[in-house]
Amino acid sequence: MLDTTTSTTLKQKLLIIEDEGEMCLLINLLLDDEDLEIEHVKSLSAAVEYFQQQSPSLVLMDNRLPDGYGIDFIGFIKHKYPGTKVVMMSGMDAAAKDVALENGADLFLEKPFSRSQLCRAIHLVTGWHREA
Repeated sequence: MLDTTTSTTLKQKLLIIEDEGEMCLLINLLLDDEDLEIEHVKSLSAAVEYFQQQSPSLVLMDNRLPDGYGIDFIGFIKHKYPGTKVVMMSGMDAAAKDVALENGADLFLEKPFSRSQLCRAIHLVTGWHREA
């Protein structure tokens, strides 16, 4: 008998660090067809707790969060989890783009963005491609 459990592909883990619930919901809806395991947290402290339990392949992170700035958290992620890709998102801090990239973000996505821009960003930094 053939064992089919080994042929099942594991979903890539995506962590969204965003304090606005509507934005998290929107990102989830935009990425519904992408076959990703999506989790979200609303603060940097919750992200630290998440990283203690899980190892996401990609983080989508807002800059302004209740307990700090995402651009300051990039270094933590890159130092402790160097294989994790980081896409910084911000609509109010266009000037944060250069700082985010200098701090190690793999890409900066300016809000508002479209589904195609979001998917292109994810595919660009991760190399993931949706199964046909």
